[in-house]
Amino acid sequence: MADKTQGIIDPPIDELLSKVDSKYQLVIFAAKRARQINDYYSDLHEGSLFDNVGPLVDSTVDDKPLSVALHEINEDKLVLTRNAD
Repeated sequence: MADKTQGIIDPPIDELLSKVDSKYQLVIFAAKRARQINDYYSDLHEGSLFDNVGPLVDSTVDDKPLSVALHEINEDKLVLTRNAD
């Protein structure tokens, strides 16, 4: 059975970790973006389209927001910026 979804192996974790300084930073970065994607889909049902940005990569309804966020990070659609301390 050839399934399109790759799960945890796509995108590869090594490629994702090369985009950030630590695995903890990757988790927070992806989780925040996944929440934005979730809010975007919630806003679609309410008719408010301008509050959040939807997925920046090709995705289906079956794709989880966290998977979409990880694909966006891997494809350099999102770049982590640090606050000046």
